Amino acid sequence: MTTLDDLPLRDDLRGMSPYGAPQLDVPVRLNTNENSYPVPDAVVEAIGKALQAELRDLNRYPDRDAVALRAELADYLGHGLTGANVWAANGSNEVQQQLLQTFGGPGRSVLGFMPAYSMHPLLALGTGTTWIDGRRGAGFGLTAAEAVAQVEAHRPDLVFLCSPNNPTGTALDPAVVRAVLATAPGMVVVDEAYAEFARPGTPSALTVLPEHPRLVVTRTMSKAFGFAGGRLGYLAADPAVIDAVQLVRLPYHLSALTQAAARAALAHRGALLATVEAIKEQRDRIVTTLRERGVTVADSDANFVLYEVGGDQRAAWRALLDRGVLVRDVGLPGWLRVTAGTPEETDAFLRATEEIREREE
Repeated sequence: MTTLDDLPLRDDLRGMSPYGAPQLDVPVRLNTNENSYPVPDAVVEAIGKALQAELRDLNRYPDRDAVALRAELADYLGHGLTGANVWAANGSNEVQQQLLQTFGGPGRSVLGFMPAYSMHPLLALGTGTTWIDGRRGAGFGLTAAEAVAQVEAHRPDLVFLCSPNNPTGTALDPAVVRAVLATAPGMVVVDEAYAEFARPGTPSALTVLPEHPRLVVTRTMSKAFGFAGGRLGYLAADPAVIDAVQLVRLPYHLSALTQAAARAALAHRGALLATVEAIKEQRDRIVTTLRERGVTVADSDANFVLYEVGGDQRAAWRALLDRGVLVRDVGLPGWLRVTAGTPEETDAFLRATEEIREREE
């Protein structure tokens, strides 16, 4: 049987594993930061009608530039943006890959501040861009001074910032973004996949976008919209950035069905985003309850919580799984990440963690 070792694989890919979280059939799945609430019936019907309307013309290519979808995404974002400021692709991962293809590549580098989204180094690897492993400060925070010092030391072609950050949940002060923009020689990408879950008073990097043509803000419909299966991510930037990214996008990369479904979801965003406050309530409940038990928990502006387990996180992960609760081991020694879901899912998680604690005592 042929194995990877038998193939002429790139040397820098040898020994690696594909990105992904365990997909296990358990009662409570809180490991991939999905929206636990199903799509409402009215929205299901609207998306179904939108898809039906496209079926007869599937013999034709879709709108290559997704003009209507981009205009509607811009309307959702606000901040005076238009369709010329927005680009969309199959998830924010593809958006970020296109940015690396455009502004990175062989001989160029990208700096990210770890722990952060573990897909970013893999996207860098896949595009031949050198990944620079930056670091965060105490409590997983990142100050302007810490960020600027690392940008000055490495002079990367791109800088990746995450706000709120995955897996920690911490948000960035816009002063950090401004400081990095003032220092970085190239592009600055702010990954805002979880922006809709931010606590009141937490600003978006979109507020500084008009001042900075080298700033890119990436978003997704997977989380707050509950559209993970639809695979739609997008970015906001200066129109020149949109023109540049189109140099590397694949022809007709967004299917007519994806565009139609996303537009129908955007048209019913009120119904889809109605779950955001409920999810934030469960997030805050997890943070409060764990802290009351004496557990160290990172501040979160996302739909998940990173908490310290006080020992081997792999053993803690297995103990929860044995009780029917699947959370995420992000490879951070002594810490686990749990998605905020429904009240019932939170009940199950908190009950399981308490049972484990009582057993250890």
